[in-house]
Amino acid sequence: LRVFRRVYGDGHGTVAETLQNIGSVLCKQGLHDRAMAKYEEAHEMYRRLYGDDHEKVAVVLGNMAGVLSRQGKHAEALAMEEKALGIKRRTLGSDHDDIAHSLLNLGELYRGQGMLVEALGMLEEGLGMVRRLHPERNSLEGQFLKSIGDVYGEQGRLEDALGMFKKAHRIFRKTLGAESADVGRVTLNIAMSLAFQGKGDEAAEECEEGVGILRRALGGEHEEVALALYNLAVCKNNGGDTQ
Repeated sequence: LRVFRRVYGDGHGTVAETLQNIGSVLCKQGLHDRAMAKYEEAHEMYRRLYGDDHEKVAVVLGNMAGVLSRQGKHAEALAMEEKALGIKRRTLGSDHDDIAHSLLNLGELYRGQGMLVEALGMLEEGLGMVRRLHPERNSLEGQFLKSIGDVYGEQGRLEDALGMFKKAHRIFRKTLGAESADVGRVTLNIAMSLAFQGKGDEAAEECEEGVGILRRALGGEHEEVALALYNLAVCKNNGGDTQ
């Protein structure tokens, strides 16, 4: 970054892109305040370079929304992601992967706010878009199916939720491989759906499989593995296995 600043100055797209990349690394490390500072600097630089209505401005707004969501600032995150989506619709046209990603993020944010009807609307629009863009199947389709399953689950539509999770599972296996973390996650979704329907033995079997995949994909010390182990204990208890 220092080299790029010396070579290009502060008002250059390469500097802004580097700031955004550093922000992404910091975000993954859980350093959210520092990540937000980098994103905000990149955002201002992109606005000066390209104006408010540009896809690069929209992308960094989406990244900022992600940080706000992780910080628990869900209303702010929702407003920022909506702004990003508006820019993407105006600059990228009707069907585009970046628009689909914003629809997925908005669906998750609406669900987090308990706005399930709005969430489902965003997710169904995004699912249709991804299917038009990638008729051969794409892992993003699996993400939409999983998120729709989450909404169905919160609406009490347990069979519908299970159906969506199973579809997502098939797509993740096909596009990412049987040992991917996304396969592990959706296997756990299947397990919990079965548990809520009183199918404890089936749930425990699925949960064990999901835990195993996540352990191999993420390592035994990962926080997702710890949560999965808790869910496994719940499933086994519901199935009558108290060992």
